[in-house]
Amino acid sequence: MTTLFLSHPDCLQHITPQGHPEQVARLDHVLKALGASKFNDLQREDAPMGEAAHVKLVHPPAHFEQVQGMAPTQGTVSLDADTHMSKGSLTAALRAVGANIRAVDQVMGGHVQNAFCGTRPPGHHAESEKPMGFCLFGNVSIAAKHALENHGAERVAIIDFDVHHGNGTQDLLWNEPRVLFCSSHQMPLYPGSGAATETGAHHNVLNYPLSEGCSTNTMRAAYDGEILPAVEAFNPDLILISAGFDAHQADPLASLMWEVDDFSWLTQRICDVADKVCDGRIVSTLEGGYDLDALAASVAAHVEVLMERGG
Repeated sequence: MTTLFLSHPDCLQHITPQGHPEQVARLDHVLKALGASKFNDLQREDAPMGEAAHVKLVHPPAHFEQVQGMAPTQGTVSLDADTHMSKGSLTAALRAVGANIRAVDQVMGGHVQNAFCGTRPPGHHAESEKPMGFCLFGNVSIAAKHALENHGAERVAIIDFDVHHGNGTQDLLWNEPRVLFCSSHQMPLYPGSGAATETGAHHNVLNYPLSEGCSTNTMRAAYDGEILPAVEAFNPDLILISAGFDAHQADPLASLMWEVDDFSWLTQRICDVADKVCDGRIVSTLEGGYDLDALAASVAAHVEVLMERGG
């Protein structure tokens, strides 16, 4: 068994306005970091193109048609103050969807132990009929539904450690009892959701807000004391990770104090739970992270642990 890395050059063609934090350089830095010799054993594939039918696993047809219709032939268009599309954005977003579909296929099929999707745009802010927060489609939500509908999974857990609450994932899966969505995030912070009282229609949502500047000890206590025990008790057949690295202390968009070692620690702990409940099956997908050097180092640490545990 091994770790699969999925990406595609098309994801570099999602162009945002100059100065936008969700920029091409993010993926460039990730690809460079994962090109180091210690990642020579990483199994690599080009992400296939996702299909409209994949998007419609969680979004209504009108959402796909809206995003498709907004794609410009030149320049960029703004879907809201934060979310933009260029000529290559729809293709990039469908590569991100396709990466998640392929990753679930390979992990659930027993061909690889775990997978990391290094794609953009991210997905966890995209709501049912609303692209927002740099996101067009709910990549991880789509992966969860694909595992349930096409691989016989009875339960899927999602762990979102991005510094921003995954409001889109919560919205898309609010009424899905077969998915447990767990999120740690800074509060108050964009998008303003993620209170502990938001628990889902079937008590299938666990939000753990973290205060600005809180210590990493607080984060570790949250995961060891509440989040990971909840995932273990849910007994999922697959664990998905919304892997945002903007909780790093250097990130310009937030104020948590995580370091690279914290991402290594958390990945190890998630793998521990995965080993107990689902034979180590994990699919992780890139979300946020906007300090380029911190992003590259944190992704490298995350993937290095996945490889160690998937070997």
